[in-house]
Amino acid sequence: MSADLAHIRQVMAEADCLYTDEQVEAAIAKMAEVINAEMAETNPVVFCVMNGGLIFSGKLLPKLNFPLELSYLHATRYRNETSGGDLFWKAKPEVSFIDRDVLIIDDILDEGHTLGAIIDFCHHAGARAVHTAVLVDKDHDRKARPDLKADYVGLPCIDRYIFGYGMDYKGYWRNAAGIFAVKGM
Repeated sequence: MSADLAHIRQVMAEADCLYTDEQVEAAIAKMAEVINAEMAETNPVVFCVMNGGLIFSGKLLPKLNFPLELSYLHATRYRNETSGGDLFWKAKPEVSFIDRDVLIIDDILDEGHTLGAIIDFCHHAGARAVHTAVLVDKDHDRKARPDLKADYVGLPCIDRYIFGYGMDYKGYWRNAAGIFAVKGM
């Protein structure tokens, strides 16, 4: 069943802009500087978490000025819904990262179920070290694991339902240039 496009358009029209395109781009540039300083000599395998991490990865990767291997993985709890369920692997990594540093790039650290499961998977599969870069870290006390923190964070975010820069509302608006909060959510 496809979404009601009038509703999808209304969500954008009524949304609150939390971060403009320029603010997001500046945050990504700052993250890249730190990652370049800390990971340039690690020869990492970088995994883009699909679909949410696609836009963020596409913006971040050209700013990383060191050799890396790039791949992707696809694990989700949302399946175009607004609340998460069980973790579902759509595509596990196909590149070997045994005894290598891994950098996982994802759109958001919300409750952390998905990112935590991906980190655990990488450790169990033989990664030497697992690093995480998220565009947004949502500020609330519902984290699945209190110790789960991203190594690199672009922007903090209030506890609202957000979309843009890879994050979606019911499968839509991943392409929004900025980070927006849904009215009333």
